[in-house]
Amino acid sequence: MRANKKKQSLAFWVSLLLMAALAFEGCGKESATAGKRYVALVTKSMDSAFWKSVYAGATAAATEYNLQISMVGPKREEDYETQNRMIEEAVENGAEVIVFSAVDYNANSEAIDEAAKKGVKIVVIDSDVNSGQVSCRIGTDNREAGKMAGEAALKAEGEELYIGIVNYDINSANGQQREEGFREIAGADSRVKSMHTINVVSTTEDAREGTIRMLKEYPEINVIVTFNEWTSLGVGWAIRDLDLAEETQVVAFDSNVVSVGMLETGEVDALIVQNPYAMGYLGVEEAYHLLNGGNASGAVVDTATTCVTRENMFEPECQRMLFSFD
Repeated sequence: MRANKKKQSLAFWVSLLLMAALAFEGCGKESATAGKRYVALVTKSMDSAFWKSVYAGATAAATEYNLQISMVGPKREEDYETQNRMIEEAVENGAEVIVFSAVDYNANSEAIDEAAKKGVKIVVIDSDVNSGQVSCRIGTDNREAGKMAGEAALKAEGEELYIGIVNYDINSANGQQREEGFREIAGADSRVKSMHTINVVSTTEDAREGTIRMLKEYPEINVIVTFNEWTSLGVGWAIRDLDLAEETQVVAFDSNVVSVGMLETGEVDALIVQNPYAMGYLGVEEAYHLLNGGNASGAVVDTATTCVTRENMFEPECQRMLFSFD
């Protein structure tokens, strides 16, 4: 009988200790979550290798700085209305900083200004917005990247160059800045006899169809330049469809497994590769600094851009740029 009482007493104290430990652990988890500051990342889309690399960088920074982070973007890179709703929802959900990449330089500005009026700090990555409320802008120097594309395009052989430009949404600031930089370099070369621009929806298929139409209308084109991941794939597929790899110099932007393969097989001759991981990481890092009293009003941070060709693609530095973090 005495032994049974001892066992019951021991079981009671063990149970009590377990309950106390679980309660302590639960309180610890609750307080850790409650103590995190909330940052919202609102991007131009969700699915491309570029944006997945941005998300990887942002997640790494959020973990390092103990921030709560949400990451959203519309399905189409032209859908500024959905982006504006996402900005409003982030504010309603208590975001203290929005890290933002604009679909439309002007059409997103009112939503960003309204968020700022409610005390939310704004950090821009990749694609700018027409707002005076931005604390910091982080991303590619787009004009310089366009100039880099121009220099790569001018490596084409031939006494006369006829250039086709496949750009995306005309209201997206970074695409227009890249084209301006490209035209500045290419237009100064006496070999360039003409430049024709088409603007397409930022999808592989629309870029593919647009490129084929352009080449049929202007069969003399022997150089093509394009400025983002989806349009690069579309141009590459069009060159493959028409069997024009030997006759056409193609300069494209960004990298994924398919475009790197096209670089190897000749549909693409150069890739202007950005650093999306750094954009995501530095964007969230800047959000942390702003939450802790930092003031980077108007600051501009240039992330790295590299021109990768078949000649240098296997060099270690180019390999690091081509194959993004997962």
